[in-house]
Amino acid sequence: MTNIYFVRHAHSTYTPDERERPLSEKGWQAAERVTEILQNESIDAVIASPYKRAIQTVEGVAKYFQLPIELEEDLRERLLSLQPVGDFEQSIMKVWEDPTFYFEDGESNITAQERGVACITEILRKYEGENIVIGTHGNIMVLIMNYFDSQYDFSFWKKLHMPDIYKLTFTEGQFVQANRLWKEDIVKKV
Repeated sequence: MTNIYFVRHAHSTYTPDERERPLSEKGWQAAERVTEILQNESIDAVIASPYKRAIQTVEGVAKYFQLPIELEEDLRERLLSLQPVGDFEQSIMKVWEDPTFYFEDGESNITAQERGVACITEILRKYEGENIVIGTHGNIMVLIMNYFDSQYDFSFWKKLHMPDIYKLTFTEGQFVQANRLWKEDIVKKV
């Protein structure tokens, strides 16, 4: 069995530069909780989106297991648009309602999902039989999960926390199940 631990990044301090947006103080505290939870697992690899907040959220895990963080461009967040959108949640709802729709210079759900699933398929091949932590983002994470099971949709995305952890189990490259490791009592402590 191969286990992928999707870690949605913790709360970040807003900056217009998506790639360099760092964790907030609250985010750093939550990232410590991520490390505490994943210390109980036997982690073989840590991979992250190249975005700073995703890397920072899994840094503690990599240090604990004495592993490098591999950066994977295709785990970056989906590009909604190069220009600011009016109402973010309405815009996300629109792309989920029509998987082929995209805003100018943005990615449709289908395009982002294909990118993310191709990346995960390669990770599953490369790390077969191992436990992999992946620091990533809410929308791309749910799009990947949706490919394997349609219950992971827009309403699921809306319920995610920052951070959040989902363990996806695969056997011979086939999805078996997903379990949430981030508990509500942990969220209240942060």
